[in-house]
Amino acid sequence: MANVQYLGTGRRKTSVARVRLVPGNGQFIINKRPIDEYFDFDTLRVIAREPLVLTENLGGYDVFVNVKGGGYTGQAGAIRHGIARALLEVDPELRPTLKRAGFLTRDPRKVERKKYGLKKARKSPQFSKR
Repeated sequence: MANVQYLGTGRRKTSVARVRLVPGNGQFIINKRPIDEYFDFDTLRVIAREPLVLTENLGGYDVFVNVKGGGYTGQAGAIRHGIARALLEVDPELRPTLKRAGFLTRDPRKVERKKYGLKKARKSPQFSKR
């Protein structure tokens, strides 16, 4: 029997997650570490697992993720996006469910660049009349 695996790439801010779904018993490995060890906060674990919980596939697949760039929140969002895309390869009929939840849309928000003459992207120096 061929080794079946489903791939998906997720992105958020500057994070990129390469997700591999393999039929199995539900283990979740991120950068060769279990999800509980990788993410300190429970909310990040919930965000990463959302597509699997929504489609009721939580125990059906082993999830292997390589993620780099950004911070933990961006990485969790990228993992969620990648899992949703991989689930589409598993079953294209899940598309309306995932689309309605907003898991297939790549979040376009990024950090705005700093402009010259300003202290940050939009903050200007204090105005003084004299």
